[in-house]
Amino acid sequence: MPVRPTAVSILALSLVTAAASLTACGSGSGSSPDTVKISFKQSMDNSVKVTDTYLADIKKQFEKEYPGKKVELVPIKASDADYYTKLQQMLRSPRTAPDLVYEDTFLINSDITSGYLKPLDSYLAKWKDWGQFIDTAKSAAKGEDGKTYGVPDGTDTRGLWFDKRVFERAGLPTDWQPKNWDDVLAAARTIKAKVPGVTPLNVYTGKAAGETASMQGFEMLLYGTNDGTADPLYDKTGKKWIAGSQGFKDALSFVETVYKDKLGPDVSDALDPNYRNTVWGELMPQGKLGINLDGSWLPQDWLKGSGHEWSDWSKQLGLAYMPTQHGQAPGKVSMSGGWTWAVPAKAGNPDLAFDFIKTMQTKANAQKWYIANSGIAVRKDVASDPSYTSAQPGIKFFTDLVASTHYRPAYTAYPKVSTAVQEAMESVTTGDASVDKAASTYDSTLKDVTDNQVVTQ
Repeated sequence: MPVRPTAVSILALSLVTAAASLTACGSGSGSSPDTVKISFKQSMDNSVKVTDTYLADIKKQFEKEYPGKKVELVPIKASDADYYTKLQQMLRSPRTAPDLVYEDTFLINSDITSGYLKPLDSYLAKWKDWGQFIDTAKSAAKGEDGKTYGVPDGTDTRGLWFDKRVFERAGLPTDWQPKNWDDVLAAARTIKAKVPGVTPLNVYTGKAAGETASMQGFEMLLYGTNDGTADPLYDKTGKKWIAGSQGFKDALSFVETVYKDKLGPDVSDALDPNYRNTVWGELMPQGKLGINLDGSWLPQDWLKGSGHEWSDWSKQLGLAYMPTQHGQAPGKVSMSGGWTWAVPAKAGNPDLAFDFIKTMQTKANAQKWYIANSGIAVRKDVASDPSYTSAQPGIKFFTDLVASTHYRPAYTAYPKVSTAVQEAMESVTTGDASVDKAASTYDSTLKDVTDNQVVTQ
């Protein structure tokens, strides 16, 4: 659950659908009216207990606040792909549907379209705390029908992590802040020339990385190619996906340059599905990666009790925002995603489920969760609280990026669009296709996966 690089390729989803077994909850019509069943993604790493510990505490609070009511936690220990698959299987029947589920914003619209989730507007209208949630986070859980189907439990932002140890050896400033893409590439070239044995720059790419490649990699580039006032991936006014844009080609060119000029990891490593774990678990702590385009959640992997403790990371790593392509306004770019708590359409105890959400999302409990999992606040009262902004190194930096962040157009077709992006990235990473050919193939695929709901720029 706290593993933030959310989502997975549709190909992987289809493969695991056939193989994954159903973990039934036994909720729905046959459940006790006094028991609320909560399904969530449990970390595959047995040493990471952040989510389990937090929910166990909320369970105690809830059962004390609502005498006679019980909470049954139903963890699903699975990879991202298996979690999505098992969750969707559970949502199909009132016999197996839990009362509350943890939904990735990446796939929430697919579940909305499938009729798996219950709109929450009637509950939200009576909940005074809903006014504390920032509008961009609220929009991430909205369906195309305008109704809200989930309550966000935080968000994430993205930027450039750089190693001060590597920068010192390369003769680069340790208060580095690039003003445009050329500055990023120039720093990577300097590291390559002066610090052998270090990967200069990591940009996630390819199908194996799934949504990590689309969001941390490509979209952090694409959304910096214009002035930030319009979505370069989806035309919200015309309700069509955008093909043929120069910005798309420019973003692909950046990826091509990283790998063609050997500024990034070896292609075989970059296309390894476990490379993400290698980055935060080995390369960064060992000082073997110069610059990493990545997310705000990384410190959760280095906290005490994580099994990968790195207490002084903030002394060795620096943070810089990702600049826009040419330094044009607004000057910086970030992408945001996150997770939401949603009530299944076939839940047996939806009212009790929303009561549990309210307990989780008091200011104090929300703040405790943001800090525990290195999340970014989506409640305005928490974001402005000095005890939150000073709780961990980097929190204020990443929270401040919320003002200039973008959310993916996570409509029903988005997962397939994302897969097409990954395929285009992989083809230029391996050198199997030129930028123009990869962009052309993407355009063709886009028409297929969106029923030709495409506009050319």
